[in-house]
Amino acid sequence: MCGIVGAVTHRNVSGILLEGLQRLEYRGYDSAGMAVFDKDLALKRIRRMGKVASLKEANLETPIAGDIGIAHTRWATHGKPTELNAHPHTSNEQVAIVHNGIIENHEQIRADLITAGYVFESETDTEVIAHLLHEQVNKASSFRKGFQQTIEKLIGAYAVAAIHQGYPDTIMAARLGSPLVVGLGIGENFVASDPQALRPVTDRFIFLEEGETVELSAEKINLMGKNNDSVESRSLLLDHVQDSSDKGNYRHYMMKEIHDQPEAIRATLEGRITNSHILEDAFGVGASEIFEKTKAVHIVACGSSYYTGLIAKYWFEEIAGVPCHVEIASEYRYRQVAIIEGTLLVTISQSGETADTLAALRGAKKGNYLANLCLCNVPSSSLVRESDLSLLIKAGPEICVASTKAFTTQLADLLMLVIAIGKHKGLSAEHEKDLVQALWTVPELIATALEQDSAIEKLAEQFADKHHALFLGRGTHFPVAMEGALKLKEISYIHAEGYPAGELKHGPLALVDDNMPVVAVAPSDDLLDKLKSNLQEVSARGGQLIIFGDEKRFSNEHDIVSMPSCHPVISPIIYTIPMQLLSYHVALLKGTDVDQPRNLAKSVTVE
Repeated sequence: MCGIVGAVTHRNVSGILLEGLQRLEYRGYDSAGMAVFDKDLALKRIRRMGKVASLKEANLETPIAGDIGIAHTRWATHGKPTELNAHPHTSNEQVAIVHNGIIENHEQIRADLITAGYVFESETDTEVIAHLLHEQVNKASSFRKGFQQTIEKLIGAYAVAAIHQGYPDTIMAARLGSPLVVGLGIGENFVASDPQALRPVTDRFIFLEEGETVELSAEKINLMGKNNDSVESRSLLLDHVQDSSDKGNYRHYMMKEIHDQPEAIRATLEGRITNSHILEDAFGVGASEIFEKTKAVHIVACGSSYYTGLIAKYWFEEIAGVPCHVEIASEYRYRQVAIIEGTLLVTISQSGETADTLAALRGAKKGNYLANLCLCNVPSSSLVRESDLSLLIKAGPEICVASTKAFTTQLADLLMLVIAIGKHKGLSAEHEKDLVQALWTVPELIATALEQDSAIEKLAEQFADKHHALFLGRGTHFPVAMEGALKLKEISYIHAEGYPAGELKHGPLALVDDNMPVVAVAPSDDLLDKLKSNLQEVSARGGQLIIFGDEKRFSNEHDIVSMPSCHPVISPIIYTIPMQLLSYHVALLKGTDVDQPRNLAKSVTVE
C-alpha cells in the first residue's frame, strides 16, 4: 500500500511532494520521506517514522528545496519500520529512488553489489535498486540506458521512480505488477502511484501499462514500451477518471461497487503475485518464517467476512493440507478456546473496527497462538495496528452498508494466503502457477458475469410479492449461498436462508412450495450431479427454481442464468456476483433503501 510522488518543474517541488503524500495517506504507511536536488545539485533527503505531518514538520525546521524530487510513504515488507528503512533510498549521494512492490532476487543483487564495493544501510529490498542503478548508469554513461538495464535485472513486482545528480532535469520511472501514473502539466510533469496524489497540480494523466518505462522532464514525456501511441492520445482528463467515493452514473453506491469489482480485484492482486507465484513478503516482515511454522489456521470474523472464512476453510484443507477452523467473533470471544500448537489466527474485517472481531483478537493474544494476521480494507484501523501481520484488501471506499467488493477482495486475499502457506506444506510450483493464473482471470470473469445484469433484473420480479427464499449450494458454494441469502435479507427485508443442498431432506424441504423461490448456486464441478439430484427434489414439490450455472447442464424447464466457465478454485468469487445483482434488483422492486438498509450500520463498532 506504499505511495509514490515525483515532480520535475521550474519551481520548488517540496510542497507538491508533501501534499501528494498526504493525499495518499489512505493507503496506509509506517514512514514517509522525500529527496530533492537543490540549486547546487546537492541531494537533500528527509525521512521520518509515522505520519506525513512529522515529515512536514521536519521540512519546516530544516527546509529542503529544488525543482526536481521524489517522495514516498512506506508500508514495511522487507525490514522493520525504521527511519533507516524508509524511502527514498540513495547511492553515493548521486542517486535517489522510491519503490512500491517486492524484489525477489534482492539477496543475490545485494551480494554482487557488496562484492563491487557498495555499502548498505538498510534491510530493504529497495536499497539494492539504488546501488544497482548507480552502477549501471556509470557503466552506460546514460541515465535512460542505465535505468533500463537496472529494471531488466529485477525479478518481482515494482513501481519505481528515480533521480540522478548527473541528470538533474530528469525522472526515470517504470512499472511491472504495481500501478504508476504520469501527470501532465504545462512546463512541469509528475509521476505518482495514484492520480489522487496529483489532483492539485494537474487534471491530465497517462496510466502506465505493464512493463512500461517513462522518462520525464519539465518539458517532455518519453514513453518506452510496446504501446506506440502518442502521449497526447493516451492522456485522460481527471473528469474521466471516476472518483472511488463518487456514485458516478449509478443510481446507488451498491451498484457502483458491484461494478467496481474487476478493478478492485486487479488492485488487490497487483504487486502480490507474478504470473507464476505468490510474493510472500507482501504479508509483512517475518511472514515466511511464520508460515513455515503454521500447523493450523483459526479464522475469526463476522457477517459476510465470516462467510469468506468458510470458503477459505475448504481451500486451506484441500490446497494447503492445513486444518482450518472458522468461528463467528461474537461467539469466539465468550468461550474457552483450545488452541492447537502452531495455529495462526486470522481475523477478517472490512473496517478493521468491528467490535467483536477486535475483542477476539485482543483476547486471543493471551492464548497460545503462533501469530495473528488480519485482512482489512482500512490500513489505519485498530485491527491492522494491533495485528502481527496484515494483508490489506484494496477494495477502495465501500459506502453501501451491504458488502460487495470487500467480500470478493477478501476472498482473493484469502486464496493468496492459502497459496503462501501451501508453499511451505508441499504445494508444487506447477500447482501454485495454476492457482495464480486462475486468480489473474478473476477480473475478466467478473466483468463477464456482470453482463447477466438484465437477465437477473427480470428474474428479480419473481420475488416482488414473496416473503421467504431459500439459497442452496454445495462445497465452497454453500457459503456463497449463505452470502446470497444475507444480501437479500439485508437490503430487501425478505427472509432468506442459505443451506447446504444435501441437507434439504433434513428439514428445509418442508418449506418448499410454489410460493418459495429457491436459488441454486450450480457451477460445473464434481458436486454438480449431486446438486442436480437435490434440485429435482425441489422441482417435484413445485418449488420455484432459479439456477446460476451452465445452461447446457440443465433442462429448459427452469429459470437459468448462464455463468462463465472458470477454474473451480475461483468459482466462489465469480458466483458471488449474481447473488449481489439479484438482491439489488429485488430491493429496487421492494422500494427499500439499498445503500442504507434499516437497523444496520456499515461498521459495527459496538457489541
